[in-house]
Amino acid sequence: MTVMHHIFYAPQNPNRRPSLILIHGAGGSFLSWHPRLRRLAGETVYTPDLPGHGESGGAGKNSIGEYARDVLAFIEENRIHKPVIAGHSMGGAIALDLALDAPEKLSGIALLGAGAKLRASPLILEKTKSPDTFPEAAALVNQNSFSPDAPKDLLRLSNENMLKTNPQTFHGDFLACDSFDAMERVASIRLPTLILCGTRDAMTPPKFSKFLAEQIPGARLHLIENAGHMLALEQPEVVARLLKEFLDGLPPLSSQQDSMQA
Repeated sequence: MTVMHHIFYAPQNPNRRPSLILIHGAGGSFLSWHPRLRRLAGETVYTPDLPGHGESGGAGKNSIGEYARDVLAFIEENRIHKPVIAGHSMGGAIALDLALDAPEKLSGIALLGAGAKLRASPLILEKTKSPDTFPEAAALVNQNSFSPDAPKDLLRLSNENMLKTNPQTFHGDFLACDSFDAMERVASIRLPTLILCGTRDAMTPPKFSKFLAEQIPGARLHLIENAGHMLALEQPEVVARLLKEFLDGLPPLSSQQDSMQA
């Protein structure tokens, strides 16, 4: 079993709030989350790299279900009691899969730039097949992941981080996204759910998030101005505030607590 590298942050004074696990999207890593979110004040936060990504070993997967099982194993290995899963893009699909198949393991989910059904561009799928054309695919994804007003340095750093991903893993991620379809199932989710989407998201446009909000009972939707698909990097302060408010509204955990490490 692959050990998932992760960044761990905990407050000085332990509390009974659910831990937060941040799951990155396709071709990403823990660097897909702004440091403001990886060190969310007053919260216990895990930011893992999925297998084959960032500093984690092993190979990437070709299905959302396989990644969800890896995240579930990570929860069990670290004895994290009923965390909140915050997933971006492909990470959102992983969060949905867990909410549907293992709801008893979670306290809630937060979906950022997500969708009940994801489809990958045929051009991206084709260009990620070869290391020679992979940089073109990464550049195309990166260009469509930010709002037009995003700082150029942010796009450059994001592209550099994306290029660190193995092309085969990148291709597998987009295959996983392309086959994901929970359109007929999401209405059965009964966990507290937060949905965040940038108003200028070209990858998973706001209509995707609106559908999720309409289908999942009690879900809360926030559309974030001046943000594209990478809203956690473009508007970290807004995302941090909304995540904190969501966690504030959850009931405290029982006396069973996380056994922490990092």
